[in-house]
Amino acid sequence: MAEGVTHTIGRRKEAVCRVYLKAGSGKWDINGRTLGDYFPRPALVSAIQQPFTATDMLGRFDVKANVSGGGQTGQAGALRLAVARAIVQIDESQRRKLRDLGLLTRDARAVERKKPGRPKARKRFQFSKR
Repeated sequence: MAEGVTHTIGRRKEAVCRVYLKAGSGKWDINGRTLGDYFPRPALVSAIQQPFTATDMLGRFDVKANVSGGGQTGQAGALRLAVARAIVQIDESQRRKLRDLGLLTRDARAVERKKPGRPKARKRFQFSKR
């Protein structure tokens, strides 16, 4: 790992994200693509940038991320967690602010398993009286 680079991991659902944060001009490199290119939905982009906006650090760091598994929302959540953890590694005084916003908590929700005798986890087959 290069000097001055912070490495953290974030997870959500089935998605895993490895983030490398270093001082820079605010460039995003996610699997070789830019932030807006990889996540076209503006809501996801603002959610990912939330740790930076909450700590007034937007544009002060270059972010290189490797994201795999899951879908778009899961990957965005994993990236947000990894970025928040990286900010805390760089500046421990930001921990309280990020913790209060819930950005350091791993979202443990996952898909519920399918139950036997049912089409999905909770859905039931159509009931026929006769």
